[in-house]
Amino acid sequence: MRAAPTILHLDMDAFFAAAEQASKPSLRGKPVVVGGLGPRGVVATASYEARRFGVHSAMPMGQARRLAPNAAYLVPRFSFYRSISEQVMELLGRLSPLVEPLSLDEAFVDLEAGGVADDSASARAAGERLRVDILATTGLSGSVGLAGSKMIAKIASEEAKPDGLVLIEPGTERELLAPRSVRILPGVGPATGEHLRRAGMTTVSDLAEAGEDELVRLLGRAHGASLYLMAQGYDDRPVVAERDAKSVSVEDTFDVDLHDRVRIRVEVERLAERCVGRLRASGHSGRTIVLKVRRFDFSTLTRSETLRGPTDDPGVVREAAGRLLEAVDTTGGVRLLGVGVSGLADYTQEDLFAQAEGAAAEAAAAAAASVVGAEGEAGAGVSSASSVPVVPAVTAPVEPEAPEPVERRWTPGHDVRHAVYGAGWVQGSGVGRVTVRFEEPGSAPGRVRTFAVDDPDLEPGEPLPLVDRG
Repeated sequence: MRAAPTILHLDMDAFFAAAEQASKPSLRGKPVVVGGLGPRGVVATASYEARRFGVHSAMPMGQARRLAPNAAYLVPRFSFYRSISEQVMELLGRLSPLVEPLSLDEAFVDLEAGGVADDSASARAAGERLRVDILATTGLSGSVGLAGSKMIAKIASEEAKPDGLVLIEPGTERELLAPRSVRILPGVGPATGEHLRRAGMTTVSDLAEAGEDELVRLLGRAHGASLYLMAQGYDDRPVVAERDAKSVSVEDTFDVDLHDRVRIRVEVERLAERCVGRLRASGHSGRTIVLKVRRFDFSTLTRSETLRGPTDDPGVVREAAGRLLEAVDTTGGVRLLGVGVSGLADYTQEDLFAQAEGAAAEAAAAAAASVVGAEGEAGAGVSSASSVPVVPAVTAPVEPEAPEPVERRWTPGHDVRHAVYGAGWVQGSGVGRVTVRFEEPGSAPGRVRTFAVDDPDLEPGEPLPLVDRG
């Protein structure tokens, strides 16, 4: 615990939804919900306007639509959010070398390590300056908490929302926490909270009064002892600059259960490609391939295979995921699929050589097997000592069938550009038509026009910057 409030916690306000409102003038001041739009989708972020209707993160999208039927419902644009997050993290890095990102929109900063604060006044000045810089750089607002520990700084930023700053003086932690719900403490989720409630403990002061021995009896040694310290306002966790990734994974929940085995295999291969894209972007390779399958009855199976060496080869990951799928019974339907890679390592030159040697060996083995297979099939009924050569049959070339045209898909909220009308975003699409609102971050609310989904003048676009650097 520190004697000065030099640990800062930043939490961007309704980040995904706020970014969408900033980029779409017609949505400013209106309820916006970002998340999966299918029947099984969930809310990723809701704007403060949508929260007034009771919509919140992790809520099923169907429930959100019932609560706020007139809200704008958009699919996330993660590459756009990531680009904004990089700007924010750069600003944090100017304050201190010790920045601990928790997600795209949230991080701890050790102001003391950066030499920008050593008391309450200098810490508050650094926090206010950060909020101004974030707004000027990204056009978005963030809430700042300042305290002598990470736990209290995070509580302070929650109290500061939206668009505020709260500083909690060291030494006042116990007084601050005492009347609060036990759920305010890290590690106390719904299950632990209910367990404590049945034991008669609903506030933090109840935990402090119960004593360490009682909490250990209820929750076990590690959790009980940790919770007792936090109930005293004690938290000595340092701000850690590097948080090593343990795995990289992607998953999709399907609107309708998948039954076709070929379609399931195609989806697994597609997820493997996406997973490798993230793996390469992180600069890692991995040894263990993991397949996740959630079936129609909500039972979830995971299967894994550990390779001889680390890889970021999409073919290797795709084939391993396919082998794992063969061992899973998908009878009855599949509602979710996921592919991940764990056992991560920085990609090294040795990985490249090992992978090349392994691929060469596998190719040689496959070639040998194909020769044996061909001879065995052609030589049916012929003695193994026979030296009659095998002559492959000659077949006439078959003209490939022309592929059927694929209807272009336009995702609500995503960027487009029209040859005549310029930049805009998709409001919705269906029955062969797509509706687009043409506006830019710095413009007035734009007009809406409708086109055929295959209109040659309409193309996917790139997100425009929220702040004009002019």
